[in-house]
Formats: sequence, C-alpha cells, structure tokens
Amino acid sequence: MGMVGGLDLHRRQITYDWVDGETGDCQRGMIRPVTRESFREWLGRFRDADAAFAVEATTGWRFVVEELERAGCSAHLAEPAETRALRGRKRRAKTDRADARHLRDLLVHQILPESWIPTPFIADLRTKVRLRKTMIDQRSGWAKRIKAQFFHHGWPTPPSALTIAGREYMAQADLPPTARQVVDAGLAMIAALDTQIELVDADIRALARVQKGCVVLQTQWGVGPIVSAAMLGELGDVTRMRSSSQAVRFAGLDVTIHDSDGKGPPGHLSRQGPSVLRWAVGEAATGAWRPGSPDHDYYQATKARLGTSRARVSVARKILRRSYHLLANLGEVAIEPV
Repeated sequence: MGMVGGLDLHRRQITYDWVDGETGDCQRGMIRPVTRESFREWLGRFRDADAAFAVEATTGWRFVVEELERAGCSAHLAEPAETRALRGRKRRAKTDRADARHLRDLLVHQILPESWIPTPFIADLRTKVRLRKTMIDQRSGWAKRIKAQFFHHGWPTPPSALTIAGREYMAQADLPPTARQVVDAGLAMIAALDTQIELVDADIRALARVQKGCVVLQTQWGVGPIVSAAMLGELGDVTRMRSSSQAVRFAGLDVTIHDSDGKGPPGHLSRQGPSVLRWAVGEAATGAWRPGSPDHDYYQATKARLGTSRARVSVARKILRRSYHLLANLGEVAIEPV
C-alpha cells in the first residue's frame, strides 16, 4: 500500500490527512487558497507516486478529482450521507481535521462508500439540465409571487404570467405603486429567464438529436429530448448498477420500510437521489393516462386502487426500469460525447 489520504474540501481551505503505508509517516495540514493552481502545486510531491485520496462529493469536487488524476493519483469520490453515517452515533468532535482523517481511515480499510465519478461529458450535461430545471423553478416562483400580489389587493385570480395573455393582463392592471413594482419586476425576471431557458433548450435539443443514449431513451412513450437528456445526465453509466431496482433506489423512488417481524406501516418515497431525475421520469409518466400509452392499462388499474399520484409514481418506476435496460444494452456507448 502506498500513500493514502483524505481531503476535506471547503471554499477557504482544503484540509488534508495522509499516511505513507510503507513508512507509517503521517502528514496533515491545509491548502490555501482553494484554487486549481494551488492544489496542483501541492500535488507536485505525489507525482509518479502510488497515492490515493478520498474527497466527498460536495461542491468543488470536480477540479480536485481532475487534478488528482492529472497528477497520476487515484481519486475516490465519497458519498456524503453514507460517509457521515459511518462516523457512528457516538458524539465526537467534528472538525475539518477529523473529517479528513475519517475519509483517510475509510479508504485505508477499504470501506469508503464511493460515488461514481462522471465523465466530463456527463458532468457538463448534468450541469446543463440542472441549470434548466433551476431556471424553470425560478420562473414558476416569480409567477406565483405575481399572482399573490393580485390576491393580496383583492383582484380576481389573473391568467398565468407564463402566457402572453396573462402578461398583457398584468401589465395593464391598475395596482397600487408598490404592488405594481413587484409585478413589473416579476414580469421582467420571467422575460429574462425565458430568454436563457430558450438558449439552454436549444443546446440540449441539438445534443439529444444525435447522442446515442438520448436517442435510445426517446424510443419510449413520453420521453422527449429534454427529458432524455435529463435522465442520461443524472443516471450516467448504468453499467455500474447491478439491476434496474438499484436505478430506482438511486432516483429516490423506492419506498422506505421500517418493520419488525414482517409488520410495519406503509412507507414513503425515500427521495434520496437526484431531484432532476425524479422530475424527468415524472414528466415522462404524465401522459400515461392517454389511450396510446403502453402503460395506459397499468396506470388505470393502479389509479383505481391507489389514486392518481401513486399511479403516476408507479409508471415513473416502470419507465426508469426500462431506461436502465435500454442504456445497459448500449453499454459505454450510451454516454459517449458528441
């Protein structure tokens, strides 16, 4: 065993703790400032050495992993929730040094819960689809804020601010000065977001027309260019998963169960996974009520037993399972860049 270490990443410093497996020497300290250049300079001592480092999958991990691989070190991306759970329930002092040492110890004993390190193409696609979803949510938030102003001043519920008719109605409404300022600001923000969303949509659609993973996902009912790109970006290389059930758990669409002796109350969705992936499969499942959908009969039967919401979630799981098999059959070709 060569050098093994843990890196606790923050915006102001990277705390490191590494041990030489041959000599037993330990080193710990901090790297400042937290930039690619300073981290690359620190890694110079490990060039051409047998070294492995663990870092949590938190904001900033990408440049750390890229620089580790550039220096010839083995990079391990730790899953934050499971890594934290392995600290145990006993109350201990939690410091950056303790976190770095914890990551190092887990890696030394080969029990580090690891996350898949996405390829640069998948990482960029994931960033793009998440940006789109964020802007969509912000646009909806401004529309709700505008509608609240009308209700606050006793006006009838206006048309949606996301429609041309609604914007014209709101622009002409005789509101008090402060409410008018809120409405005008909201309409301006929605217009600006619309422009940016169109630009991102154009990029995603152009990619989804030719990228093999997106193309095969679009063979399913209800899966279009945007949804297929979101699913591919969040799922990544599905060959790392053992089954379609693991893909369902990864998305957070599995049902949590707490029972004893086989008896327990009905569980809820874990929602422990990418929210954009749950949104994407949910969008694909929305049209299952249509007679042309291959899941129409299943949707209607589930709806009769459990209601509309659970029926939609059940169809979303089926779509996710099919997506897993479609991508798995393609193999690594499914995530090739274009």
